[in-house]
Formats: sequence, C-alpha cells, structure tokens
Amino acid sequence: MSEFLSSFALLFVLLNPFLVIIYLVDVVEKLERSNFNRVLWRAGLIAGVVFCSFGVLGDAIFSNIVPAQFASFQIFGGVVFLLIGVQFVFRGPTAIELLRGESEHLAGAIAMPVLIGPGTISASVIVGERHDPLTACAAIFAAVAASVALMLVLKFAHDYVRPRNAALIDRYIEITGRVASLYVGTVSVEMIMQGVRSWAELF
Repeated sequence: MSEFLSSFALLFVLLNPFLVIIYLVDVVEKLERSNFNRVLWRAGLIAGVVFCSFGVLGDAIFSNIVPAQFASFQIFGGVVFLLIGVQFVFRGPTAIELLRGESEHLAGAIAMPVLIGPGTISASVIVGERHDPLTACAAIFAAVAASVALMLVLKFAHDYVRPRNAALIDRYIEITGRVASLYVGTVSVEMIMQGVRSWAELF
C-alpha cells in the first residue's frame, strides 16, 4: 500500500492542480460549472489513458514504436513548456489561450500540453516499473481523478468568491501566474539540458 501511495503522490505532485488551475483561469471564468466539469473530466480521461499507455509499455514506446530517443522528447517538451512560461511572464494568464486554440477543442488542448508533459510521462514510466499493469493504471487514474476533483473544488471556490472580491481574485491570479511561470521556465530549461546531456552520452 505504501508503494501505491508513493506512486500516487509522485504523479499527483507533478500534475500540480494548484498550478494548472492558474493556467486555466480564462476557462474557469468563461465556462459554466457543468461545462467546465465535463471538459475537465474528458481531459483527465485523455491524460489517464496516455499515462497508462506509458506506464504499461514504458521505454518500449521510444525503443520500438517511436523512432526517436527519449532525450528528443525531453528537449521538445522542455521547449513547449518554456514557451508557455515565457508567454505567461509577458502576457499573464491569458497567454495560455494562444496555445490551446479554439474552445471546441478544449478537452484535448487541456490534456496536452497542460496535463501531459515530459515530467508526468516520465513519472508514469516510473509507476509502471514499480507495479504490475493493473496496479500501475489504478495509481495513475487515482492521481488524475484526485487532481481533476481538486480543480473542480477550486472552480467552485472561484465562482463563490469572485462576485464579492473580483479585483482581489484577479490580482492574486496575475501575481501567482507570473511567479509560477518562473518555476515552469526553470524546469523547462532543466528538461532541455537533461535531454542534451542524454544525447551527448550517446556519442
């Protein structure tokens, strides 16, 4: 059980619903609660299926299916998240709209690149190495479900508080988002450097 909880905690921390809800603040403000719930659960299902695939198949996906090194995935993923971080620094929370596209594709756009990234995929591979396929998928879906549920609670809290303290909420989101972008940008550069180092070791 402790190993299961450890795997659950690993993926849950990397999904970081408190940070994700900042990235989705424009969606939180625009969508009614029922629509937001449906879109977010659909995005969570997409992410869970992807994570389970990597958890079960592991490195075999990159070794036998995708004709590329995992280092290439790290570098590309780092570039994507670096772009998000830079946009957030200069544009604030609305920057993520530029990367998500039109509203009818919200579920897929939230799943990738907001939920699915190099960090969460790497964690899924680790979870798959710790457990049998069924237990690994159970831990993965539990972490995704807990993250989505917490974001729905935060959406409820936002809708309840915002009419009374709109200016304060907007200011908090602006500051928190820009500070979080510094963390995301730093992690993104580290991902890129890890990928470069992994490539260098091949030669």
